[in-house]
Amino acid sequence: MDIRQSVNAAYSKTLDTEGLRKEYLAEQIFAADQITMTYSHVDRIVFGGIMPVAGEVVMPDLGKTYGTAYFLERREMGVINIGGAGVIVVDGVSYDIGHEEALYIGKGSKELAFRSVSKDAPAKFYYNSTPAHAAYPIKKVTRDMASPQTMGDAKTSNKRTINKYIVPGVVDSCQLIMGLTKLEEGSMWNTMPCHTHERRMEVYFYFNMSPDSVVFHMCGEPTETRHIVMRNEQAVISPSWSVHTGVGTQAYTFIWGMAGENQTFPDMDHVAMTTLK
Repeated sequence: MDIRQSVNAAYSKTLDTEGLRKEYLAEQIFAADQITMTYSHVDRIVFGGIMPVAGEVVMPDLGKTYGTAYFLERREMGVINIGGAGVIVVDGVSYDIGHEEALYIGKGSKELAFRSVSKDAPAKFYYNSTPAHAAYPIKKVTRDMASPQTMGDAKTSNKRTINKYIVPGVVDSCQLIMGLTKLEEGSMWNTMPCHTHERRMEVYFYFNMSPDSVVFHMCGEPTETRHIVMRNEQAVISPSWSVHTGVGTQAYTFIWGMAGENQTFPDMDHVAMTTLK
């Protein structure tokens, strides 16, 4: 498990390129028949990927790591599959999770196993996990259920569809919210004008990118912006004090996951274009 400590804004602005990447970037999310796991001290979020190829991948005993009897004893978890058809088994109950379908797994779920329907088209389960105070029911979310919302405009290169998988009204959760945003061809900004949300942190996972394309993920305070160059299937930690935005060399897709004080999706502090530096 890769542990990332919290970084404040004052220290962050002193970091060079390698320093920013070391603190915020998770370069490898998927590895065959493995579970990758990054634990950020920012709101105690855990994120990573699970890609079963040769057989079933079982969540190991992580009790000592988290000081609990098992991983989700005091946590909840959201999983979105960006690969081929797969199956998630929670305490002996199987859930078929297809491409761009999600599963919310509530606090108290003990045994977790993951497998692909075909090793030639393995599932790629991207997950976020946050601390939880209550146990909510496990729920599968299909693309049709994901509360889609189209925003932006081709004129400003940010026309996109936001699919809200784990949000109030779709899934009951303690604090975790997750969704998948697709940019339309010709659009590159995932949001602009940008924003911060002091009450929530966020993790971005970028994918559906060609080998020769990149995303410039913006970070830093609005008057002290920096960027991290990201490639396909990489994730980045975005603290609450940082701007939340990014731009690619072509259209891409990303999964966002948030944790913090509330679950109010529109609760953002928008940054005026004249403020950015």
